[in-house]
Amino acid sequence: MDQVEQYLAENAEQFVEDLKSLLRIQSVSADSAFAAEMTKAAEFVRDQLLTAGLSAEIIPTAGHSIVYGEWLGAADAPTALIYGHYDVQPPDPLDEWDSQPFEPDIRNGRIYARGATDDKGQMLTHVKSVQAWMKTHGRLPVNVKFVIEGEEEVGSDNLDKFLAANQDKLKADIAVVSDTSQYAPDIPAITYGLKGIVACEITLRGPNQDLHSGMFGGSVANPANALAALLGGLIDADGRITVSEFYDDVVDLTEQERAAFAALPFSETAFKNSLGVADVFGESGFSTIERRWARPTCDVNGMISGYTGEGPKTIIPSWASAKISCRLVPDQNPRKVVQALEDHLRAHLRPGLAMEFKTYHGADPLVIDTESAFMNSARNAIEKSFGVAPVMIREGGSIPVVASFKRILGVDTLLLGWGQNTDNLHSPNEHFSLKDYQRGIRASAHLWNELA
Repeated sequence: MDQVEQYLAENAEQFVEDLKSLLRIQSVSADSAFAAEMTKAAEFVRDQLLTAGLSAEIIPTAGHSIVYGEWLGAADAPTALIYGHYDVQPPDPLDEWDSQPFEPDIRNGRIYARGATDDKGQMLTHVKSVQAWMKTHGRLPVNVKFVIEGEEEVGSDNLDKFLAANQDKLKADIAVVSDTSQYAPDIPAITYGLKGIVACEITLRGPNQDLHSGMFGGSVANPANALAALLGGLIDADGRITVSEFYDDVVDLTEQERAAFAALPFSETAFKNSLGVADVFGESGFSTIERRWARPTCDVNGMISGYTGEGPKTIIPSWASAKISCRLVPDQNPRKVVQALEDHLRAHLRPGLAMEFKTYHGADPLVIDTESAFMNSARNAIEKSFGVAPVMIREGGSIPVVASFKRILGVDTLLLGWGQNTDNLHSPNEHFSLKDYQRGIRASAHLWNELA
């Protein structure tokens, strides 16, 4: 490792310049106006893999391309499948950025740009660690396969098809993903649990047009009133979800997990202050961390109906609509949960209204074995780079590719986040600590040695 460490130190500035070059590419996958930039980003990632000493290619899909790279010269050694994405969220609202979103700006040890931490910076740490090994030793201690996609921010529509069609090509012993965060500054973490998700949209339709509330009020069901009642009834006063059978398959936290969560440094006062709320709310009997990481939720994401312009307009709206998502925990099944939700809403629908129910994306929840040899290798690698052992955490978010790797390829994933929850992911002024960028590269370099 001494030669690798020296190479990392000598090339630290160049690694930052390479990240800047990638961040300047406006790879917004949601907007077709950026199609050429998406191609440019895929080509940049491919060229970085080639420069690192791997074979690499761009593989077209029905949407944006996947970049695949590999080095398979370590006989009898494990194979790691590294995943990341080169696409980014739209930068809007532009007027809330302190610097241009696609012109990287370094301030106070952080690099500011769209995609800095989600996921260009974190993804590039693994490319650079492989480069260090190849340039100093001409080989790696393990075999590596890179899958870097361009559709993560728009639902990864073509990724599962790619995985299913290339199961032999992508066969691996462990997957590695850096698209999560540390627990806090200088407290690195390995995420061993992710929530699943179901998302849906409900629309209630009443009269065939908006009605005068004086002439017709009290004679027909008001879709907006009815929708508000349905949504308000999803959660009771104790924060429990009222949908029948919703909790049937929930795996309870172990006492060891609850103790480990309780031992983490967490200030509920600081948490409330950071969000600008007077108090927390959630399922009774559980801490804020437990609710966020390991208890299921049901949330209204948005709702619209009737007149919302300036001043009054006294109507009974003809329709009302809301978007709902549920975050799930092991062993909840997304398909079972969304059916139970639809059944609940239909059962409580007021007379005279019709309901349309539309289902969007879903993903399974998962928990990964924290005592596997791969997990121990990751612990050792992170401690050697950060100087402190990582804490084990769950996340309230969902990363569908992790479930896809398990379902399609039969492989578990190491979720190793180098960023921070405060890096403004998906928001103006997204940034990534350059110290964490370099420590992430170093931890990744150690990981290949530890896995071997």
